[in-house]
Amino acid sequence: MTLQRKFGAIALATLLVVASASDADAQRRRSRRPPAPPPAPAVAQHVTIMDASSGAILQCQDCNTPMPPASMAKLMTVLVVLEQLRAGRITMGTRFRVSEYAWREHGAMSSGSHMFLPINSEVAVRDLIQGAVIVSANDACVVMAEGIAGSEQAFVAMMNRRAQELGLTSAHFTNATGVDDPEQRISSADLARLTRHIITTYPEFYPVYSRRQFTFNNHTQMNRNPLLGAYPGADGVKTGHTDDSGYGLVGSAVQNGERRIIVFNGLPTMAARNSEAQRLMRSAFNDFVISQLATAGDVMGEAQVRLGGRRTVNLLAKDDIRVLSPRGVRAGLRAHIEYEGPLRPPIAQGAVVAHLVVEGPDFETQRFELIAERKVGRANWFSRAFEGLRLTFFGP
Repeated sequence: MTLQRKFGAIALATLLVVASASDADAQRRRSRRPPAPPPAPAVAQHVTIMDASSGAILQCQDCNTPMPPASMAKLMTVLVVLEQLRAGRITMGTRFRVSEYAWREHGAMSSGSHMFLPINSEVAVRDLIQGAVIVSANDACVVMAEGIAGSEQAFVAMMNRRAQELGLTSAHFTNATGVDDPEQRISSADLARLTRHIITTYPEFYPVYSRRQFTFNNHTQMNRNPLLGAYPGADGVKTGHTDDSGYGLVGSAVQNGERRIIVFNGLPTMAARNSEAQRLMRSAFNDFVISQLATAGDVMGEAQVRLGGRRTVNLLAKDDIRVLSPRGVRAGLRAHIEYEGPLRPPIAQGAVVAHLVVEGPDFETQRFELIAERKVGRANWFSRAFEGLRLTFFGP
């Protein structure tokens, strides 16, 4: 027994030595390997930077690809509600009933964002729309959808119809909340266009997007927009997050009278979204330059007129012409006038008859409307006959 015990002890010691040697060898091999690279920094996907004044897209990184918008889809929900308000079909005091579906699937019984709407209660649009904007309340969106259209599905049809009317060709909505659905998509560029439309069309309502908190039913919740109070001039707009979309943001800010809109998506954490929001908004204001080419009414060129009382008409800038471009790109830009011509009378004074087109490498083409300086009527019969003969013998 003693010999056996000694052998067992020796064998165990030998195993321990072998194991220790093996561990040491493995550790030495690991130490000779190059260290693992640090994880790549979280960079936003589907990036759009837009100048709100002109609507020009200053930066586009996969910005035209449809993506899951998460709660950023609520921008379209709110737009439809605002249009119903402006049309007088509802008022801020209109009260809608909280259905069991809204309460159970999107309210207090759900895991999504909500504003603690009591089941079967009646809530004023004034509170519902603030809940949807400030705290991204899913239950508020469904209650407004059901109250306006009778069902969420009927309201979604209104959303899609309005998106097409606005030219948001990438947009397709399947619900009023932005919860994940494989068929619900919109590009970041179209989200920027939608945001610009809301800001310019409903300036009296837009300040709601800058409110930092909202209280309803004795519950106070904070706005999740990381730019508010952290970036100078930031006043909106909407965050979004689902498993499919990651963390995203539509943001807007004003500095020195200039407004920029940024949109991005696809970040892994809220902290990464906060950091990217700051970085992209700084870029929006610091990395682009404005060139003033003309003021409204300046003569930009002339257009030929066929069979008119005048053979040419001056082309005027309809609005101020300002070109925004990335720093370092401006030197390569070129401008030319485009129109379908010669123009055919009658031509009304102030009619848009041409465009100034600015284009260049690494630059999204920008087009500016040009108008006729004066009215041009048809030529008399003799002039028309002479022109006909000239075209017959000499061609255009």
